[in-house]
Amino acid sequence: MIRNFFSHIVGTISVLLYFINTVLWATPILVFSIFKLIPFEPWRKLISYLLDACATAWISFNNLNQKIFSRTQIDVTGLDALTPKDWYLVIANHQSWVDILVLQRIFNRKIPFLKFFLKKELIYVPILGLAWWALDFPFMRRYSKSYLAKNPHMKGKDMETTKKACEKFRFKPVSIMNFVEGTRFTEEKHNRQNSPFSHLLKPKAGGVAFVLSTMGTQLHKLIDVTIVYPAGIPSYWDFVSGKVKNIRVNIQVTAIKEIMENGYFSDDYFDNPQVRTRFQGWLNNQWQQKNQLLALQKTTQKSL
Repeated sequence: MIRNFFSHIVGTISVLLYFINTVLWATPILVFSIFKLIPFEPWRKLISYLLDACATAWISFNNLNQKIFSRTQIDVTGLDALTPKDWYLVIANHQSWVDILVLQRIFNRKIPFLKFFLKKELIYVPILGLAWWALDFPFMRRYSKSYLAKNPHMKGKDMETTKKACEKFRFKPVSIMNFVEGTRFTEEKHNRQNSPFSHLLKPKAGGVAFVLSTMGTQLHKLIDVTIVYPAGIPSYWDFVSGKVKNIRVNIQVTAIKEIMENGYFSDDYFDNPQVRTRFQGWLNNQWQQKNQLLALQKTTQKSL
């Protein structure tokens, strides 16, 4: 009873500090985003670095919050070879909203600030759309098959538009994040999919393929992250209230050039069924290894 009361106090204070920290750093981000509207590239480049610095500071204070209140021990393997001066595509299994906090915590100042591909329509979301644009989150525009059937001249235009939007990353290191399963793992979703992986949903190749098709020549390495919650998948409240004692993270790094040279992926992915089959097979193999690692970690925990 007393322990539950104490955890609720800890969680409430922690959430309040997350909120204050977010407001604190969102303010300069929004202010700088207005200055970034000035159409002068050297100026925009300078503002982009200042904005990333603000985002990094926001994560740093969130991490301090976690160390004081959550006190979760995160055991990480594979961080040694990473640097904030390189270009990365990051993929991971997805089980909880806590995943994002874990990824931000372990990668902060180790690699460039994590960014997601967003639908172009999201740029119009009040306040957040401007902040995402200012932080150089890539906005993509995808045309449906039915639209392209009626407008064949637009084929490939979505890729061209997104590639143009990503040209800034030729000179500025970036980390693009993608949850390959497309949604968080639950037993219901797992059963509905009839997934062949006991601890994972089926991986979807389309999102990763879009990133590689758009930025394949700019990205240097693929970071494959496996997040393990030994005591079971936690909720956000479990995490902030200090109920999650240990998390394990395994990182494997592969040169994207190696993926290309081995024939698993090529630029004609969306037009070539054979390339799509090979790449899905490669991704399934990655997921099989990830599933084995999850099974091993969970078995080890039960035996302790």
